[in-house]
Amino acid sequence: MKFASKTELLFSVKSFAAAMLAVYISMHIGLSRPFWSMMTAYICAAPFAGPTRSKGLYRAVGTILGGTMVTFVVPQLSNSPELLSLVLALWIGACLFVSLLDRTPRSYLLMLAGYTAGLIAFPAVNDPGAIFDIALARVEEIVLGVTCATLVHSLVLPQPFGPVLLARLDHAVRDAQHWIRDALNPAGDARSASDRRKLAGDITELRLMSTHLPFDTSHLRWTEKAVNALQERLAQFVPVVSGIEDRLTALRKLGAISVSEHWSTLLKDVVALTDNPKEKAISREGALLRTRIDELAPRVHRGLGWTGMIELNLAARLRRLVDICVETRALRQHIDAGVAGRLPAEVRGLPGVLNKVPASALHLDYGMAALSAFAAVFAVLLCCAFWILTGWSAGATAPMMCAVLCCFFSTQDDPAPFIKSFLAWTVYSIPVSALYLLVLLPAIHSFEMLMLVCAPLFLLLGVVLARPSTFGRAMPFLFGICGTLAMIDTHNADMVTFTNSMLSQVLGLTVAAVTTRVVRTVGAAWTARRLLKAGWNELARLGGGEQTTLPEFSARMVDRVGLLTPRLASAGGDQDLQARDALRDLRIGLNMTLLQQTRSQLGRGGAALGLLMTQLSQYFERLPAVDRDGEAQLLGALDNALRANCEDAQDAAQREALAALTGIRRDLFPEAAPYQPALMTTT
Repeated sequence: MKFASKTELLFSVKSFAAAMLAVYISMHIGLSRPFWSMMTAYICAAPFAGPTRSKGLYRAVGTILGGTMVTFVVPQLSNSPELLSLVLALWIGACLFVSLLDRTPRSYLLMLAGYTAGLIAFPAVNDPGAIFDIALARVEEIVLGVTCATLVHSLVLPQPFGPVLLARLDHAVRDAQHWIRDALNPAGDARSASDRRKLAGDITELRLMSTHLPFDTSHLRWTEKAVNALQERLAQFVPVVSGIEDRLTALRKLGAISVSEHWSTLLKDVVALTDNPKEKAISREGALLRTRIDELAPRVHRGLGWTGMIELNLAARLRRLVDICVETRALRQHIDAGVAGRLPAEVRGLPGVLNKVPASALHLDYGMAALSAFAAVFAVLLCCAFWILTGWSAGATAPMMCAVLCCFFSTQDDPAPFIKSFLAWTVYSIPVSALYLLVLLPAIHSFEMLMLVCAPLFLLLGVVLARPSTFGRAMPFLFGICGTLAMIDTHNADMVTFTNSMLSQVLGLTVAAVTTRVVRTVGAAWTARRLLKAGWNELARLGGGEQTTLPEFSARMVDRVGLLTPRLASAGGDQDLQARDALRDLRIGLNMTLLQQTRSQLGRGGAALGLLMTQLSQYFERLPAVDRDGEAQLLGALDNALRANCEDAQDAAQREALAALTGIRRDLFPEAAPYQPALMTTT
């Protein structure tokens, strides 16, 4: 193992100090379960202050919810263990289901409320009269551990989360700028589709990371609205630039763009705009570029051909790209001002400014959330059934650990390997746990000696916890040791109880692994197809008239593209999946949303859009099935809508509609014969 860095050592020392502080206070004020607070201090610990604070808050609130629930339920059902087991399992499943519908770290709150009920209630079924005392002790120890972790990590050489988030944000902006240079430059780097999709995944990850920002110790927390607004611009950037890239490819194939010096010069100037570091200069240059784009855009008339239509779409998307570049640079300047303590008033939250897309706008899979909840309920009930039928005195540990593990890894396509790894490292911790529980701690009679005995092991574990590459192995090892030490609190530190507890724990983890493998496991290819189908279903609903805002739609579809990226890589040989272009679906959805927004302003041209939107809805409902006749009808409807809207299309709404229609035709039928402005008659 490599030597620890200063950051890792600092994290380890602070985590150990917070844990020992929690144990000391708990013992000093006479709380009954001091090692619960020690475990909590480690679970809440994070290398940065912001995530530590937020996780601590969510853990405290979740524990209170779970404790409150069992305080009312257990006394009522204590004489019916089967019914009590069912109610607790359903509570765990319900909390897990709702938590999976929140894609932010806030989901930890409800997930914890679920399995905390099991942690408190299952060991207390033989003494239901003490359930209030046990729940209160759990809440007290958890709040104490959270408080100690928060204080130590916030006050002692705090490591702010803001600079890390800002560095990731700047990296995403640089990737976006590289994409612009590659897309608008004929000699640019032709990167793969997976590279493009990776940016979409980075944008979603930034969105989720920023939920910790209000809890951070840096000044960046005052710029939360500006950070969120910048993320929204990046999300809108993805379909715009991918559309520009495709339109330029089409024009080059048609031989139109390479002979136009005006377009080539404009594209170079748009690329240069992204490198301008001055906000005032970029705003002025942006206004000049928008004027030049409007001048270069072809005049709309009945005889406008396919090349002109593509240029019209290109002009519209270039205009939006310039707006995004200007807004992105202005927002980045606001963030710098906020970090320096000079945040403009409008970024502090004046009404109507920098509206945030809610996390609920991201992709939500209700079906997988329900399946995960069902797997958790089923696994917990299996453990409870074995416990009740055998009358095993230590059997309560099995459903407890089963619930925890089913919840921990419920977001994975295949949780079983993660649960197996957790099980393996829990087993590896058993000899160390036995050494501390049965040999070392019984010989200790002072807090100072407790610190001295615990320091070597826990300081080493703290270093390993700080490393992302080893966190997944260190946490179950530490979890197993801390859980075992809690047996001292209940005066059960003997070999028989220890052995029974370990066997029950291993049983619970094994049942969780087997149950998720049988009931819950899905493959990467299956999930990728489900994500694609979710996108097609949303496009079908858009065609059917469902209303949505452009920022929310962009955020949701970009999120799906980001979720697809690792799964397409894992799918490997599934050629049907590799042939699917999620960015194409994103561009089509953008154009359909624009058509919805402009339809009421199109007059006679709006009537042609009604039939088109219906056929688009039917087309996406059928996917992935192919209907050649339906595709031919859809292509005809697109051409008819283009012709209808070419009549007197001089206002902005009609030009935007034509650009959107052109984009849909190009994305759906890239190999189709060029659009013909004159209506072709058939016999």
